[in-house]
Amino acid sequence: MENNPMKEIFIGKVTVNMGVGKSGEELERAKKIMEIITTRKPVETIAKVKLPKCDIRPGLPIGIKVTIRKQTAEEFLKKAFSTKNNKISNKNFDKKAGNLGFGIHEHIEIPGVKYDPKLGIRGLDVLITLERRGYRVKRRKLNTRSVGKKHVITKPEAIEFISKKFGVEVE
Repeated sequence: MENNPMKEIFIGKVTVNMGVGKSGEELERAKKIMEIITTRKPVETIAKVKLPKCDIRPGLPIGIKVTIRKQTAEEFLKKAFSTKNNKISNKNFDKKAGNLGFGIHEHIEIPGVKYDPKLGIRGLDVLITLERRGYRVKRRKLNTRSVGKKHVITKPEAIEFISKKFGVEVE
């Protein structure tokens, strides 16, 4: 196989999100947990639909997320994969774009994070966006285009990249 630098796969970003379901004190505790885990300041996610039974209305902050890029993302992923014993399911991969995501039931499973009774225990989702050089064409402001069929990352390519890069076994 030729060594084309445009075909090289890399991690575009890692998004870590935590759904709380309500604003106020619970959301503040979740923010502190997220700062401990990622060492970044989280951003609130806002409700878009109305759910009267759960007291949720549009515009109400109900969750948080953090986006991590480059070297910090790789370091975080090594910790996140260790919570899953370096094994993830084949179903965690996206069929079309080669992205993947998985959940962590308790944040204290992440190495280096200790339990704090004031904060409690929360679960979180880790979403990984894989990219190649040239993917900027679908995000740019002017002259936006779609990525060509041959340049899109397939599911087998994503599985191979993750297993080689992080030593993760895909079942």
